[in-house]
Amino acid sequence: MGSFSIWHWLIVLVVVMLVFGTKKLGNMGSDIGKAVKGFKDGIKGDEDKPAAPVAPSTIDVDAKEKK
Repeated sequence: MGSFSIWHWLIVLVVVMLVFGTKKLGNMGSDIGKAVKGFKDGIKGDEDKPAAPVAPSTIDVDAKEKK
């Protein structure tokens, strides 16, 4: 069978463009790019966000004496 030459890949590309159209292929490419970017942001987002401050369970105050 052997490997495909550049001419085989060009013919496959032309057939794909005829079937799907250039507009639909461009939309699919941008959608995939947005999905990858969202995935990367999701992975980085967990590390970049600081942990929420924990509320203390007791309150320290200075008590004043009654006179």
